[in-house]
This record gives sequence, C-alpha cells and structure tokens, in this order.
Amino acid sequence: MAKILSLSQAVAENVRDGDTVAMEGFTHLIPYAAGHEVIRQGRKDLFLIRMTPDILYDQLIGVGAARGMKFSWGGNPGVGSLHRFRDAVENQWPRPLEIDEHSHAAMANAYEAGAANLPFAMLRGYIGADLPKVNPNIKSVTCPFTGEVLAAVPAIRPDVAIIHALRADRKGNVLLEGIVGVQKEAVLAARRSIVTVEEIVDELNPPSPNSVVLPTWAVTAVSLVPGGAFPSYAQGYYARSNAFYIAWDEIARDRDSFLAWIDEHVMKAGPEDFAKHAGKQPVKSA
Repeated sequence: MAKILSLSQAVAENVRDGDTVAMEGFTHLIPYAAGHEVIRQGRKDLFLIRMTPDILYDQLIGVGAARGMKFSWGGNPGVGSLHRFRDAVENQWPRPLEIDEHSHAAMANAYEAGAANLPFAMLRGYIGADLPKVNPNIKSVTCPFTGEVLAAVPAIRPDVAIIHALRADRKGNVLLEGIVGVQKEAVLAARRSIVTVEEIVDELNPPSPNSVVLPTWAVTAVSLVPGGAFPSYAQGYYARSNAFYIAWDEIARDRDSFLAWIDEHVMKAGPEDFAKHAGKQPVKSA
C-alpha cells in the first residue's frame, strides 16, 4: 500500500545511487519538484529513462547526476536544443553520458512490456530507419505463426518511476487525467514509485472519460506537492509557462549561468517553493 510521505522522505527512501530512474509526463504533469529533490539529495550515477527528455533532464544531466539516458526525443520543446545534454555528449561535461536512443513507439511498447512483466516488446517499426544500425538494443524477431519480421526492444523495468498527478486520496490511490502519456505504464513497470500530487482528497471521483486511477497497491509513495509540475502544466490547476522554456535556452547555454541557476532555484529552494504556481484555474492550453 502507498505511504503518504514528504517529498524529501519519499526520495530518500526510494531513489538510490546507481538506480535506473524514469520520470515521465508528456508535456503535461512533468515531475519537476521531485527531480529537484533528487538533485538536492545528491543522487549520482543514475541511468535516466524518459520518452521526451526536456528541461528537467537537462538539469539532472548538467549537475552530473546521470551516467546515461534511454530516450526517444530530446530537446527544449518549441525552442531548440538541450545545451547541458549536448555538452555532456559532445564534451563529456560534467561527465560522459551513455545514450540509448529509440523511437516513441518503441519506448511506449517497452514500458508496456515492463508493466506486463515481459522480457521485451515487439512492434512494427524501424523499417528503413538507421537507428538499428547504431543501437544494439534494437533487434528483430520472426513471428512463429506468420513469418513476419518484427522489431524487438528490451522491456523497460526501472528501479524507480517518478510521476506527477492531479490528486490522491488518503489511501494512496492516484488520479491522472488529460494527457496521461506513459505514466501508468512507467509506475506499473517499476520496482518502486513516487507520485507527487496537487491535492490529497477524501474521494477521487474520476470525472472524465480518460481518467486513469493507479491503485494504492501499485504505488510506493505519495507526496503532496502543489505546483510540483511547474513549468509544465497540470490540467485544471495551472498552465504551462512557455516563458520559462524560452528563458531556459539562455540560462543553460553557459555552464556558469546554469550552475548559478541550480544553486539559487534548486539547492537553496525546496518543494514548498512550487506552491506559488498552484491553484485551481481553467487551463486553456493543452
């Protein structure tokens, strides 16, 4: 059953040096507050997994927390490159970074395979693509019934999955709605999980056709962190800060300005600092 913990306690108990860590959220509900807590606690040698690593993983890579990353697209969405990611790959600063690049379809299928406790995922993909030439983790299998050759990738089974969600009840059941990405699959595939939420309520009352409820028995820890997805958005709570994504391009270009930002806004801050972004309000952009 899920334990309701402070974010610092949840990270201390569930994220360990050397872990494989998935922090998911597709444009929506990206777990920034939890990622910052991982940085504050000085976790090292993490192998990061994320379908679309953007600013949060740029920060984790830039502080030297990551030894590698499995991903299917990397960039500052709508703006440009991730400068800390590029610096690590091109110049090994602050340390070398192993990369394992896939397609979106392969990543999503690999999470599903992990959630189902299968060893690998199959998909119709990579036909005519060059990634299999450079990634030894993309192989092929032949269907024993039809003879069709299919792509195969290893299942994703993180040591810990970290997501942000809208609400949890007092028993630790968790509600997501809106764009739900692969958060459900990441949690079900992981050995341990941390879910930060906007609210803890008496009843979830899922209101929409695409609501997803993660049962308490599938979650390790729940932490109340209002605003914890900022600068991404939480449907019904706050909008995406496009201005921050634009500003990050300049902050992250220079190593010194990046480290100064981390010192001020991460190391000298805490989960409570995200609360100023919280508050239920109509969210016009998705």
